[in-house]
Amino acid sequence: MDLFPIFLNQFLFKKAVYKLRSIAIHGQNILFSNCFCMKKLSMILLVDDDVDDQEVFCEVLKEINSSIECITAADCEEVLTMLQNNLPGLPDYIFLDLNMPRMNGKQCLKALKEHEVFKNIPVIIYSTSSSTKDKEETDDLGAAYFLTKPSSISGLRKEIEMAISR
Repeated sequence: MDLFPIFLNQFLFKKAVYKLRSIAIHGQNILFSNCFCMKKLSMILLVDDDVDDQEVFCEVLKEINSSIECITAADCEEVLTMLQNNLPGLPDYIFLDLNMPRMNGKQCLKALKEHEVFKNIPVIIYSTSSSTKDKEETDDLGAAYFLTKPSSISGLRKEIEMAISR
């Protein structure tokens, strides 16, 4: 029996534990979920005019991590007002729909990225669109990620987990 693979696995495990301890010592907040690491999150803001999509998104987010507060806004004007006046702190991420009344998602993204206080909040486009043009335009405007709304709850869970672990 060859003991080298066992030794190697133990070595790699010890190295990973050591690395995680050193991260913890240096004040990084790490959360383990489904075998991947992500920073500790406290608040995610969803901007979507569809109330059903808001409810589904928040329920899935609650399943992923019940300690993350899910806040919703129906349009860009509401989110800008919330960010300027009402929230106790800034969200860790903003998920932003593209197709909304008054100000569309691209205009909202541009407004967020031009604001001195909000420009560093990662904005994830959350849309039914899968258009390459939309992806390129939102990337140019500063979007951190483009998530096309999946057709299943399990798909949504997987996509949100991937988006917030980036």
